[in-house]
Amino acid sequence: MIFLAFLAIAINYIDRANLAVAAPQIEKALNIGPAEMGFILSGFFWTYALMQMPFGWFVDRAGARIALPLAVGWWSVFTALTAAATSVSGMFGCRLMLGVGEAGAYPSCAKLVSQWFKKEQRAFATSIFDSGSRVGSALSIPVVALIISSVGWEASFVITGLLGFVWILGWFLIYRTKSKGDLTGETDVAPQPVAPKNKVSWGSLFKYRTLWGMMLGFFCLNFVIYFFITWFPSYLVQAHGFSLKSLGTLGMIPALMSIPGGWLGGWVSDALFKRGWSLTAARKTCMVGGMLLSSVITLSAFTNNTFLMLAFFGIAYGSLAFAAASIWSLPSDVAPTPDHVASIGGIQNFASNLAGIVITTFTGVMLSITKGSFVIPLCVAGGFCFLGAFSYLVIVGKIEPLNRADEEQARRDSRAPTTV
Repeated sequence: MIFLAFLAIAINYIDRANLAVAAPQIEKALNIGPAEMGFILSGFFWTYALMQMPFGWFVDRAGARIALPLAVGWWSVFTALTAAATSVSGMFGCRLMLGVGEAGAYPSCAKLVSQWFKKEQRAFATSIFDSGSRVGSALSIPVVALIISSVGWEASFVITGLLGFVWILGWFLIYRTKSKGDLTGETDVAPQPVAPKNKVSWGSLFKYRTLWGMMLGFFCLNFVIYFFITWFPSYLVQAHGFSLKSLGTLGMIPALMSIPGGWLGGWVSDALFKRGWSLTAARKTCMVGGMLLSSVITLSAFTNNTFLMLAFFGIAYGSLAFAAASIWSLPSDVAPTPDHVASIGGIQNFASNLAGIVITTFTGVMLSITKGSFVIPLCVAGGFCFLGAFSYLVIVGKIEPLNRADEEQARRDSRAPTTV
């Protein structure tokens, strides 16, 4: 199951990152500048962010067995249709529709992890499916660059779009042999925990400070990660003179470094918990530490040495992945019932993907104002790393089901003496 989830996320990121790799060629083909390209790149994030919460709600009710292949099929269609776009508005529309489908991927995978894995296994299991994002980002650079250099940028969207339909076929062939009733919450691996007596509505989740801290922290993390997925290839070409060939080799280094970084983050978080650390200490150590170390991304703006620049980017990307394994474990850790896991995952991912809109548009505008300088965007990204660390350390409270504090307070109130 976790391998299927990994593949879905990998395809997800190949399909969202192919535009970034093809951006220099598309700018020439459509005769547009960086501001217009930033606008096109931001289109995906508008719908991707807006659909997170409704898709999370849908996954909790329909089940991941139905929701995930539905999402993959939708985004694959619009990935392929991007090849037919001949204007800024047409390209932007395809990216809007792509975001609608891709919104279902992470809430579905978080739901699968909550069903199939125990609490002390979830961070590492999460790191496996989440590493699909880094594998997809890494593969998109050489694969898309090779396709573009061979048969043009249009073919890159058609070919990558077909990957999703191959995955759907494998999903229904394999998933049916593993579980008999995802729609009813039944699995043959890990039993669901018993839901508490007091019901928690979807809207009441927003009264908890921890959820707001999760939203802010994930916004900060994705602000930095989405630089890699959107403007990083253009940065290598424009600021360091990379060719398509070097983009497909050296350009992969940061994404490749992030893959073991994510696995290590999941393993460390689970290992600390197994060794007697509280769940709060185990998760926060990895989230805060990863966010702080990722701030080295700013240093990449102040060196002309290609390998030193790539090292800074690699450390930053690896540190973000290290933190992300625990971040995507939080929906399972804090959900008041199993029926809230995908909803909470969608809520935090909604906030995080607003960062995609900000970083793509902001960077495009800054490039236009500063005549191609990436210094300001990279300095701002480093600042968000520190803000994210603060959010997970201070705003996010104890890592436990959100309604447990309410239950404990009610018990204390019931034992308190009454006065007249």
